[in-house]
Amino acid sequence: MPESPLPPAWRDLYAPDYLALPRRGFLEAMTAAGVAAAVAAGARRARAAAADPVVRIGYIPITDATALLVAHAKGFFRDEGLEAAQPTLMRGWAPLVESFAADRVNLVHFLMPIPIWMRYGNGFPVKIVAWAHTNGSGIVVGRTSGITSFRDFGGKQVAVPFWYSMHNIVLQYALRAAGIKAVIRPQGAPLAADECNLQIMPPPDMPPALAAGKLDAYIVAEPFNALGELRAGARMLRFTGDIWKHHPCCVACVREDLTRDNAEWTQRVVNATVRGAIYASQNKREVARLLSRDGAGYLPVPADVVERAMLAYDEPGYRETGAIRHAEWGAGRIDFQPWPYPSATELMVRLMRETEVGGDAGFLGRLDPTFVARDLVDYGPVRRAVERFPEWARDPGVNRGDPFAREEVLAL
Repeated sequence: MPESPLPPAWRDLYAPDYLALPRRGFLEAMTAAGVAAAVAAGARRARAAAADPVVRIGYIPITDATALLVAHAKGFFRDEGLEAAQPTLMRGWAPLVESFAADRVNLVHFLMPIPIWMRYGNGFPVKIVAWAHTNGSGIVVGRTSGITSFRDFGGKQVAVPFWYSMHNIVLQYALRAAGIKAVIRPQGAPLAADECNLQIMPPPDMPPALAAGKLDAYIVAEPFNALGELRAGARMLRFTGDIWKHHPCCVACVREDLTRDNAEWTQRVVNATVRGAIYASQNKREVARLLSRDGAGYLPVPADVVERAMLAYDEPGYRETGAIRHAEWGAGRIDFQPWPYPSATELMVRLMRETEVGGDAGFLGRLDPTFVARDLVDYGPVRRAVERFPEWARDPGVNRGDPFAREEVLAL
């Protein structure tokens, strides 16, 4: 086993096989040539499996994958007449993207900007078939960071899980509003008083890096904010769902050729995923323990951490410190509703144009938000699924006036 990236005091939080998974750089995994090769190889595998494909879920160990994992654990794929293999846990986004591109997995949760980058920046035929969850992320700061507001991020080192992430988008939106400029430089490089240096870091590495003083703050999906609070002395500065009301984060994705060549399989997959989201929305405490290493072990962290990540939100302490400023929005720490609102896709494309990312992002300036909302998402299967399972509309992230449309709200 390679040397663990975690200090000894943290190693008991993670399963040994998880620590042994390789680390890969996103751009290394997905160069233009790599994308082309993966598309060709994956298309061949996908055509060979199209007649009756086994559901092969790929995920990284965050609560964003809950709907897919619950659908597997509760037998919802089996109820749809599908065979589902044991989900494959991967350490980071790069190996997940690579495995999906090569068709080693055929159902994944991606940070919503990732399929935008894949489809329009690299020509990869990915389709969003449902939202995996809403909210579910936060910005935590170290106890000695001196950060009490976004104005204090000048001169600080902050980790994000991925350039193409809702986390990077929302963080930079907040920094711009506070007059702080996001920059991407080597750690230790000089920073002006109004510059905040961003770096990519795998989510599991963030809490120990914060505890060791290598970071001043990070923004990431759960359960790593809860883990930071419980084990690294981190303080919740702001929940992302309290900045962008009921925002999307991860989405369920399949290859476009499967939606076209095996529409029945796709519909059944989406049916099971929607049921997984509904069950998670209505049974958060049970689901937290199920996912944890004290339950079925889908996430290699203890139950108390996952329970906090699922349940600890509208508490007096968070309101007093300003981590929550819009309690009237009725959000949860993480919520689960599968309908992919086009308005959110359009806003995300517009915000991505204003967001600093590593690598060539010239394609973003050529994107029409309305076109992306229409082209990136396959609405048919999820619309049929939510109409079949109407309990989805009980989730707090659903617009009560018109469950299939909403107005996006950003507010600091």
